[in-house]
Amino acid sequence: MQIHTFKSTLMALAIATVPASAMAQDAARDLAAEEANRKLVVAFYDQFFNAHETEEAATVVAEDYIQHNPGVPDGKEPFVSFFTGYFAENPESQARIVRSATDGDLVWLHVQSTNGDADPGEAVVDIFRVEDGMIVEHWDVIQTVPSEAANDNTMF
Repeated sequence: MQIHTFKSTLMALAIATVPASAMAQDAARDLAAEEANRKLVVAFYDQFFNAHETEEAATVVAEDYIQHNPGVPDGKEPFVSFFTGYFAENPESQARIVRSATDGDLVWLHVQSTNGDADPGEAVVDIFRVEDGMIVEHWDVIQTVPSEAANDNTMF
């Protein structure tokens, strides 16, 4: 009886580890493609949000661009139009990329966005999805930088 229970336990363990090992062997990451996506997004971001060259920068934005920020419309043209107007009203707007990372077709940017030198600004995490060399989708999380913090750490 003990031998049968031991064999059953071993068989159950062997079967249970098959899905785990299969998951551990996901497709290898294409680091060269991820780096190309990161460079594309960083160049776009700098030209769009710092140089305010919205039309020129948007050549890498897909026509059917999906926007998850509830204040900005979907689509390339509405996106460009929204920020062209914003930059006309906020010519000192700048976005300093603090760090960036990739995972597959996603590019993350951690950004300090300000409206002039005296503005502490906002901490922003932008996530872009890139497909075939085009930015096709965007998510963001935005938090105002407080004048006082409960700790000595910065948001950047």
